Amino acid sequence: MQSIRPISDLRNKFTEISRDVHGSNEPVILTRNGSADMVVMSMEAFRALEFDSEVYHKLKEAERQATETATRYTSDEVLASVNQVIARV
Repeated sequence: MQSIRPISDLRNKFTEISRDVHGSNEPVILTRNGSADMVVMSMEAFRALEFDSEVYHKLKEAERQATETATRYTSDEVLASVNQVIARV
């Protein structure tokens, strides 16, 4: 569950916030004057978010490329191609 805290807690309760983001692996939303201002998260959660974002962008690019050609591959063909590349390494 998301944690929402005033931004002053970052200064006054930093250790508690650090423990929370590492323990729950969920971000903490910090508010200023009642409105969301910033997010604090663990590096592990940030790296996972970056990975998900990268995968999303690559899938979007693949979809774009798919609209430009009629060539399609089965999952078995893709896996065979990947295995060939891995075998060469």
